[in-house]
Amino acid sequence: MHIKDFTDTANLVVELRLQDLKDAAREGLLTETQAQTLWQRWSHSTPAHPQPPLPTAPTAGPSFGFVNVLYYFGGLVAIGAMSLFMTLGFQSLGAGALLAIALAYMVACFKVADHFKVRGLAVPAGLLATLAVFLVPLAVWSAQSLAGLWPPGGSDAFSSYHTRIDWRWLTLEFATLAAGVVMLWRYRLPFMVMPLALTLWYMSMDVANALLDDHSWEWTFMRDMSLVFGIGTVAVALWVDVRSRLSRTAEWRQDFAFWLYMFGTVMFWCGLSLRDSDSELGKFVYALINLAMVLAGAAIGRRVFTVFGALGVALYLGHLSHEVFQDSLLFPLALTLLGLGVVALGVWWQRHEVAIAARLARYVPVGLQPRS
Repeated sequence: MHIKDFTDTANLVVELRLQDLKDAAREGLLTETQAQTLWQRWSHSTPAHPQPPLPTAPTAGPSFGFVNVLYYFGGLVAIGAMSLFMTLGFQSLGAGALLAIALAYMVACFKVADHFKVRGLAVPAGLLATLAVFLVPLAVWSAQSLAGLWPPGGSDAFSSYHTRIDWRWLTLEFATLAAGVVMLWRYRLPFMVMPLALTLWYMSMDVANALLDDHSWEWTFMRDMSLVFGIGTVAVALWVDVRSRLSRTAEWRQDFAFWLYMFGTVMFWCGLSLRDSDSELGKFVYALINLAMVLAGAAIGRRVFTVFGALGVALYLGHLSHEVFQDSLLFPLALTLLGLGVVALGVWWQRHEVAIAARLARYVPVGLQPRS
C-alpha cells in the first residue's frame, strides 16, 4: 500500500506495509489493536493494486532496546529461580506444597500473559507464558512423587533435573513438550519455542542414558545421540521455518524456528566435533561439512550455521598447523595469506551480497530464501 503526502508539491509516496505497523506496535509507539485498525482503514481507503502473493520471511523479532533488555533480564531471572536455582531447601516443603506452588504460579503466569498480550505487549507476554512452560517439570515431578510413582534409584531431588543425566527425567520432558506445544499454539509467541528446544537437548542425553543397559555414562554413545538429535532438531527447524515464511497469517510469520536452529546446531556440531578420526581424510570431510554449514547459513540467512561452520573450519586449520605442517616454515606464511584472503573475500562479499544472495536463491527452496 502507498500513502501520498499531499502537503508536498512533489507528491511524496511512502510504501507502508502491515509489518511496519506491527513493528511500531512492538516498539511501543502504538498498540497492536491500533495497528490493526489503522491498517484496515488505510487498506480500504487506498486503491488496491492486486499482486500475486509472495512468500515472506518470518517477521523480525523485537529489537534489544533498553526496555526489552529489562523484560528479558527480569523474565530469565524468574525462569532461573524456578528451574536452575531450585534448592533442596525449597524441596523440603514437600511434594504436595511444591505441586500447589507450581500450579499457583502457572495460573498467575497465564493471567498476566493474557493481560499483556491483549495490550499488545508481546515480549513480556511471551516471557510469562514461557515461565509457565518451565513450571511443568516441577508440577509433573511433584505429582509423581506425591503419588509414589517416581522410579526408584538415581536422584530423587528435582534440583538435579538441570544438572544430572538420568532416564527418569523423560516423563518430565515429554510432559513439557506436550504442554509447550499447546501453549505455543495458544499464545503464538516465538520465545516460547526456547523451552521446547532446551527440552529436546535434555532428551538427547536422557534417551541415551535410557538405552544403555546399565544406564551408565558412555560418552561416545552420548556424543552420537547428540549428533542424531541435532540433525532431527535442525530438520524440524527447517520445517517450521518453511511453514512460518509461507504462512498467510501475520501471527505465524514470526521467527518460530530460531531457537530450534540454535539448539539443533549446537547438538549437531558438538556431536560432530567430538568424533575423533585417525585419518586425514576424515578430518578433511569434517572441514567440508563445516564449510557447507557456512554456505548454508549464507543461503538461508541463518547466522548460527555460519558461526559454527566457521569455527569448525578454524579448528581444522589449527589441526593442520599443529599436526600436519608442524615443522613447515611455509605453512604460517600460507595460513597468513589465507586469512588475508578470507578478509578480502568478506569485503568482496559485502559489495556483491545482493547479487550473491539472488544467485544462491536459485538453489534454495522458496520457503527458505532469506529476507531481502
